[in-house]
Amino acid sequence: MSLSRVTVTAVRNLRPVTISPSPRINILHGANGSGKTSLLEAIHLLGLARSFRSNKLQPMIQHEQPACTVFGQIEQQNGISNSLGISRDRQGELQIRIDGQNARSAAQLAELLPLQVINPDSFRLLEGAPKVRRQFLDWGVFHVEQRFLPAWQRLQKALRQRNSWLRHGTLDAASQAAWDRELCLASDELDSYRRAYIQALKPVFEQVLRELVELDGLTLSYYRGWDKDRPLTEVLASTLTRDQQLGHTQAGPQRADLRLRLGAHNAAEILSRGQQKLVVCALRIAQGHLLNQAKHGQCIYLVDDLPSELDEQHRQALCRLLDDLQCQVFITCVDQEYLKDGWRTDTPVAMFHVEHGVITASGVNP
Repeated sequence: MSLSRVTVTAVRNLRPVTISPSPRINILHGANGSGKTSLLEAIHLLGLARSFRSNKLQPMIQHEQPACTVFGQIEQQNGISNSLGISRDRQGELQIRIDGQNARSAAQLAELLPLQVINPDSFRLLEGAPKVRRQFLDWGVFHVEQRFLPAWQRLQKALRQRNSWLRHGTLDAASQAAWDRELCLASDELDSYRRAYIQALKPVFEQVLRELVELDGLTLSYYRGWDKDRPLTEVLASTLTRDQQLGHTQAGPQRADLRLRLGAHNAAEILSRGQQKLVVCALRIAQGHLLNQAKHGQCIYLVDDLPSELDEQHRQALCRLLDDLQCQVFITCVDQEYLKDGWRTDTPVAMFHVEHGVITASGVNP
């Protein structure tokens, strides 16, 4: 699966542009501030209806323009083509179109256009709050387990009902018991999907990591969000008074986390910036391998400023791993010389020069 055409209008400093990227490697080179990252951001908007640079979409809209739009043409491995379009205006209205029809939710975009982002903020996967790691985990489960989304939606509905009752006490005893039961059933189902995914992810992650860097003693583990030795029903009963005081449910899969440790320490506290970047890259590349196994297709990688904080040896190793995925990759860099020779001789590589928001094709190899 790959994007065969991308059209971007009124996104940040980019001039209106249509590009026909390579189905494999695409290198965007140019000075800082030229608009390279903005193109990655536009593709991210197309796949997830949001930016990876900010929680707010309005700053993406070019100054004095009423809306920004992105269109894309996807070529599936089975020969089927899909057209995607997304538009966001200054009033906050978001319109999503798939094959000419209005889409019901951004989940439909994510299903058609799986995206992985590796950028300077990737360190947050190790250093940030558990929510960041849950999002990473759930991205993977969503793409390999069809039953995940309905279970996740059931959980969210049950949590909203229980938290409302904790704050306002508006449910009778029978209703409270029913929602607690629904919460526990959805939680157990969701936990089973996450647990199975981590079991599959760990050996792939360890293998990919070994090809990037030697980190003896690094371990990846999963915390489900409540005591591993007690059922959630028992935990909820024991924490009810505290939950009422706080006004929300403390235990459950909404508190799940991934834990990366180096020996007895949190890995983020021990690893250098370069090592952290390699660990995050290994996690995201491992996810790509699992997606390929589940769907016989590839996700698209958006890699912003790949050369930063990596020496030549590690840059070459990372390029080789991305090449092995046989997927479409968009990479930004200031100097194309750092990346143009990191691929197999038969891998299609397209080069795009970005200057003052203008994107021009600057070469294809082979």
